[in-house]
Amino acid sequence: MQRFAAEISRALIALEDARAGLLVPPTGAQLWPGAWETGRLRGQAWEQWELPRQARDGILVSLGNTAPVLARRQIVVIHDAGVYSTPEAYSWKFRSWYKTLHTALIRGGVPVVTVSEFSRAEILRHLPARQGQVSVIPEGADHIQRIMPDEATLQQFGLASGRFVLAVGNLAAHKNLPALGLLAERLRAQGMSLVVAGNVLGRAFSGAGDQHLPVAGHYIGRVTDAQLKALYEAACCFVFPSRYEGFGLPAVEAMASGCPVVAASIPALHETCGDAALYCDPASPEHIATQVLLLCNDPALQARLREVGQRHAAAMTWHRAALVLQAIITSHYGGRV
Repeated sequence: MQRFAAEISRALIALEDARAGLLVPPTGAQLWPGAWETGRLRGQAWEQWELPRQARDGILVSLGNTAPVLARRQIVVIHDAGVYSTPEAYSWKFRSWYKTLHTALIRGGVPVVTVSEFSRAEILRHLPARQGQVSVIPEGADHIQRIMPDEATLQQFGLASGRFVLAVGNLAAHKNLPALGLLAERLRAQGMSLVVAGNVLGRAFSGAGDQHLPVAGHYIGRVTDAQLKALYEAACCFVFPSRYEGFGLPAVEAMASGCPVVAASIPALHETCGDAALYCDPASPEHIATQVLLLCNDPALQARLREVGQRHAAAMTWHRAALVLQAIITSHYGGRV
């Protein structure tokens, strides 16, 4: 979601005919062109009270699932309906806040944008939105091409190129990392390893008591963009076992980096990956392991998925996503951001 917000903001600001800017709370950090700090508060207080005043003369586009109820002309991007479909993955406070806020925004007539037809159907199923109130825009993958890989990454983590399978995620229940335990054991038996990169459990998520990283896996924690690019490029394949996603950006990042993908057979990932991935049953550790090892032991299949994946990801650009979003803004308000 943070990647989406950064990249779609850059793309909107870069459009020649868009008068777009990025409003942020006071951070003290260096900001890129087109962004500026406003107000004195932070967090939800800034979003709900100060942001509407700062954006009162324009059209506000909130990119990260939440938005100020009091804003007059606005659009909110809701990436998925995970708090409704996988409530066990989130804390009760987080679920309560999202449900209350989303209901208020939608009942107030705020147009909603989401990132897949699957997510659109989920939003319409769980929230009191009208059909025409929810639109879909694509995501991009071309940002990964701007990133130079950190050449020291493999040595830093004790890895050999082509001798590991990469997973990216955290211990939120819907990410399904415990299902990779059998895969990790079978990879180790072949002299390979399962590498898991990502944040530890965040405050918004729940389920930590039942979620454990695969014992035989190699957990390296949070990595930089440059390190992640190096891992994508060197991995035998990328495995994405999620039980629920709204889009699944890491899968297309991997494809764009030339890394073959084994993805969970769920609606959002079929929509995102098309025929450019090998699919597995996320409820079956046996099937996950079988599909990943099939790919790792078949160089011809790796080459085919690498080629198809790169071609598939090349069609996903943030410029295209920004054009679609700009058209949605115009259709609702007849103006620009």
